[in-house]
Amino acid sequence: MLAMQSYCEASASISEAWLEGGISPCFYFTLVPTVLLTLSFFFGTFQCVFYHRYGTEMEPKFVPRSHLYRLQLAVSLLVLLQFLGGLVWRAAGGGGGGELPGYVILYGCLSMLGWAWAVALLRLERKRVLVRDRTRGHSTVLLLFWAVAFSAENLAFVSWVSPYWWWGLENTQQQVEFFLWLVRYFGTGTLFFLGLKAPGLPRRPYMLLINEDERDIEGGTGQPLLGDTPDSQSTWQDFGKKVRMLLPYMWPRGNVLLQGLVLLCLCLLGLERVINVFVPIYYKNIVNELTDGSSWKTLATTVCVYVLLKFLQGGGSGASGFISNMRTFLWIRVQQYTNRVVQVRLFGHLHSLSLRWHLGRRTGDVLRSIDRGTSSINSLLSYIVFSIFPTIADIVISIIYFVTYFNAWFGLIVFVCMFLYLTLTIIITEWRTKYRRDMNTQDNNAKSKAVDSLLNFETVKYYNAENYEVNRFEDAILKYQVSEWKTQASLAFLNQTQNIIIGAGLLAGSLLCAYFVQDGKFKVGDFVLFGTYIIQLYTPLNWFGTYYRMIQNSFIDMESMFKLFTEEKEVKDEVNAGNLLFKRGKVEFENVYFNYTDGKEILKDVSFTVQPGQTLALVGQSGSGKSTILRLLFRFYDIQGGCIRIDGQDISKVKQVSLRAHIGVVPQDTVLFNDNIRNNIRYGRVTASDQEVEEAAIAADIHEKIQAFPEGYDSQVGERGLKLSGGEKQRVAIARTILKAPQIILLDEATSALDTQTERNIQASLAKVCSNRTTIVVAHRHEELLAKGGLYSDMWMRQQQAQDSDSASDTETKDMASEKLQPPSAIVGHRSH
Repeated sequence: MLAMQSYCEASASISEAWLEGGISPCFYFTLVPTVLLTLSFFFGTFQCVFYHRYGTEMEPKFVPRSHLYRLQLAVSLLVLLQFLGGLVWRAAGGGGGGELPGYVILYGCLSMLGWAWAVALLRLERKRVLVRDRTRGHSTVLLLFWAVAFSAENLAFVSWVSPYWWWGLENTQQQVEFFLWLVRYFGTGTLFFLGLKAPGLPRRPYMLLINEDERDIEGGTGQPLLGDTPDSQSTWQDFGKKVRMLLPYMWPRGNVLLQGLVLLCLCLLGLERVINVFVPIYYKNIVNELTDGSSWKTLATTVCVYVLLKFLQGGGSGASGFISNMRTFLWIRVQQYTNRVVQVRLFGHLHSLSLRWHLGRRTGDVLRSIDRGTSSINSLLSYIVFSIFPTIADIVISIIYFVTYFNAWFGLIVFVCMFLYLTLTIIITEWRTKYRRDMNTQDNNAKSKAVDSLLNFETVKYYNAENYEVNRFEDAILKYQVSEWKTQASLAFLNQTQNIIIGAGLLAGSLLCAYFVQDGKFKVGDFVLFGTYIIQLYTPLNWFGTYYRMIQNSFIDMESMFKLFTEEKEVKDEVNAGNLLFKRGKVEFENVYFNYTDGKEILKDVSFTVQPGQTLALVGQSGSGKSTILRLLFRFYDIQGGCIRIDGQDISKVKQVSLRAHIGVVPQDTVLFNDNIRNNIRYGRVTASDQEVEEAAIAADIHEKIQAFPEGYDSQVGERGLKLSGGEKQRVAIARTILKAPQIILLDEATSALDTQTERNIQASLAKVCSNRTTIVVAHRHEELLAKGGLYSDMWMRQQQAQDSDSASDTETKDMASEKLQPPSAIVGHRSH
């Protein structure tokens, strides 16, 4: 058994941090367990008291059963046991005899206490919870404990060449210590990354789980209380999935020129890192040459090299130097490529979604999500490639440089400051996430109210509701500003925290360097070198917090866009779907069932056949499903039962594009694009010439009206066609359909918005268009259908004859006559051309 004769080895001292090319083991193994025990015991004790006083026992049904949690617990116990095993092995003489330093005993004891308390905290957080806490994840104490432990194990690499560490593996003691270090390294690393995921805790805040559980019991529903994205959910959740979605936009596939630009920009980025190292060195050389009285030639050469490096680097941080500006210039084309590809793909995806999805969405929300999402992708790529990676590289290089050129104390100061800076930045920024998300939600809400109000300008005027709309918009702005204030205030708090850490690190390093200069160990130029380098380092370090916030904000802004990308297509073409082979235009509905929502059936066992060239009239009360039949034929929705055929082909088995190419629609509510009249008509066939457009307008009886406009066919119709009357918009829609010249025509009350004279003029045009074409008409015009003859008239006359035969008095006969003006519900009529 070995006895402790001194605290450190004979050649070392507790105050000496650097020893023969590495960190002093006595210094290291005293500092690390002390810091860890402070984190786990003192701060952990406060957390335990707080949880026991204000927390509650978590219901077992909300505690997830996770194999990763068991791994988390097992690794914690393994790390704890290796400290005990290492201490017993050294105490039993496993080190090959000799003196047992006191720091080894202290390291083992303090480490076991610290890790035992960390295991207790881990189990506590799985059992008890603060109900009012809307965050999800481990406490700051545990996350900071694991982060410090993992970072401390990484410091061993700094002592790669030191004979006091185990890297040489020259004897049994070094081999055993190396093995124990491997256990600690992979153990602490595993715990740190598992801690970010928190597998042993519920995936959503406990308060939401309780509220949703109570609501499910009362209402029997399982909809999320706050939607799919809780305010407190970490921005980095599903980080891998988000990055995979971004990968196609990071590398311009198929474009060799853009790929070359990307590689060139990365080379310039590496050159900037090299220049950042040499700028402080040449500044130091200038100061030393001035104080040492060097020759003018030597001094002038050094100054010229320094100025050249500053010209290439820019204003101290590389933000405006020649290389940075060249990289920014070359990156423009890559950025434009990314922006274009994202917008085009998203726009195409939105058009592939169903009508049901578009009717259930607010246009303002969708547009804001697209705008923020596309701009955020460009920002995110720039921040990651040109800000985060370079900053991390600068930090690593600076630590190595300070440790090798100065001593370990300077590297330790830089490391501690950076670690505290980054850790607190991440923690506070994650805390701010809910404010940013809420601000985005309120922003969408305010913009949506504004868009809806302006689109319904006429309706607002009809009901004299200007003040109501203004007050409603003001209320939305006030809610947005409350969230904005929280976001900005928390940002100010974060900036102040970062400023304090940077100031403390600069003060400590400057005082230490000044001491060594006064003691004669350093020259004046070394102090200048330290000051220049540390300020140059802190500049990107300061921006690192901003970059993290911007990346987080970009992810938040992209969340809505990612959700748009993940929206499933409701109406899809089958894998082997072919084109519709149009023959004559026979339309068949066979036992069709359809409902928009569960429990509300619109069509039930509907069957009818429209022969080629025949007209079918649909008559019924509003909401009886007349327009729905047209939408189903156009395949805006898929039916729940039955079959719809055109020329014997199931429309669900053919491509939607080929189906809709043969169908023309004049809708009940015509919506025009905010463009000129010519382009709105040409939308029926975008390849049509101006002459064909005018011929379609003549057929629709709107040509003379258009010619009377000041700008003729170039007249703008306004948002949704508001500059035109209802009849003019309807005639533009008819002209558009005439230009398309489809084989099947669907008229959804096509003349409902027209005056009598215009309607008479257009009936002949519609008759020509529908001639020898299968036509389905939705109308409420009872008398006109009676005048047409056909099935509708026959059914009506039979109904009236049956009622007349039961008539018993003149009074009843008069009442019957008045009833003849009212059409029956859900009757269809056929007429051949």
